[in-house]
Amino acid sequence: MTNRVALVTGASQGIGRACAKALAASGARVIAGARQAEKLASLVDEIREGGGSADAVSLDVRDQQSVNAMTAAHGKAINILVNNAGITGDGLAMRMRDADWQRVIDTNLTGSFRCARAVMRPMLRKRWGRIINIASVVGLSGNPGQANYTASKAGVIGLTKTLALELAGRNVTVNAIAPGFVATAMTEALDETSRSKILSRVPLGRMGRLDEIAAAVCFLASDEAGYITGHVLNVSGGLYM
Repeated sequence: MTNRVALVTGASQGIGRACAKALAASGARVIAGARQAEKLASLVDEIREGGGSADAVSLDVRDQQSVNAMTAAHGKAINILVNNAGITGDGLAMRMRDADWQRVIDTNLTGSFRCARAVMRPMLRKRWGRIINIASVVGLSGNPGQANYTASKAGVIGLTKTLALELAGRNVTVNAIAPGFVATAMTEALDETSRSKILSRVPLGRMGRLDEIAAAVCFLASDEAGYITGHVLNVSGGLYM
């Protein structure tokens, strides 16, 4: 991916951090975007120490002005966008407050749209681009207690397919990845009963690894994936077939 510039949103931790490191290791210059400046600085240092190229940018995808500032600084250079920034706000639908619904939708769905809109014009001019949206397997299957999150991720899948149709004529591909249960700090904190219940639903019988999600992102960002667009790649151990 030499000479490619990749923006990764929500890059300060978890899947976003793993994607930023993997893209940098593949030769891309990474623009790592998130709200947590200290964690971003640590990520950039780690990438540079490993011989990669990276810069940090303060980015709140819920704030159009923040997206505008990122675009002004880096937008024309970006070839690859990984829309990863996302949050949860779990609760039963009958008790869910409007604010909890809107906060998740604004971050996960509207934020993905804003960042894609910000970078697609330069991609179209260059006749090359990769937009990779991080959805979720629950956006395909549904999940009790996550009406806001599942709706946002289902929306990301619909957004992916529409943008794929709109941008295909200029060699810009748009795909989504639907991770299942991935080993993170949050899942590591689960008690054994909860963990066993989750794993009983996964045919492969284990949590996914961050590097496995990042590898899927790197593939979809590569030249080798140039004939794939509008696709949802399920990386879930067979959780939803």
